[in-house]
Amino acid sequence: MTSPLDSNTVADYLLDNPQFFEEHAELLSRVKLSSALGGRTLSLQERQMDVLREKLKVMELRLAELMRIGQENDQITHKFHTWTRALLQARNDVDLPHTLTTGLQSAFSVPHVTLRLWGVSEAYAHTWFAAPVSADSHLFANGLTTPFCGSNNDFEAASWLEDAPAIQSVALLPLRLDGATEAFGLLVLGSPDPHRFTSDMATDFLTNIGQTASAALSGMLD
Repeated sequence: MTSPLDSNTVADYLLDNPQFFEEHAELLSRVKLSSALGGRTLSLQERQMDVLREKLKVMELRLAELMRIGQENDQITHKFHTWTRALLQARNDVDLPHTLTTGLQSAFSVPHVTLRLWGVSEAYAHTWFAAPVSADSHLFANGLTTPFCGSNNDFEAASWLEDAPAIQSVALLPLRLDGATEAFGLLVLGSPDPHRFTSDMATDFLTNIGQTASAALSGMLD
């Protein structure tokens, strides 16, 4: 007596003999399967077409998502280029911090932007961007290895912004020289929208902004 075949044995046989349906092509139309769409009964060929259509739909959605991301990246790149060009066109070092902050506001539609620098040259000691900063803010900036994004938890840096009581979310970017462990300043972006800067947002682009700002402002240090 021969033992009954189970489904796994049949599946293994078909995998080991891919020419089976070539030799028995008539089975493709005779084997009936239920469809996930409406419970219809389909031939094996029709079921295969259903599967292919579903795969194609997933690929189209993925392609549309990739195109959307590509368009967003192009827009961000253009904004970053506009801001960087404004930095290069700054007339002198004293104008640079103002150009940097207002450029971020206009290019990226950030409601409030400011910064503070410490350890600046004597020529800039009495400027708005060199205003006194607490030791806690120094420590906070030194501890940031990546930009901080999230709710405004009564950060001292948020108080440097205009309309500080209305600020709900912030991005805090440390300013430091390449290879340095200690920061020489802090770039602050704020918004009354609690969802503008969130703890789960990617910070790669903000890191680029911080590095560019650091390079532009490094010439003002003592």
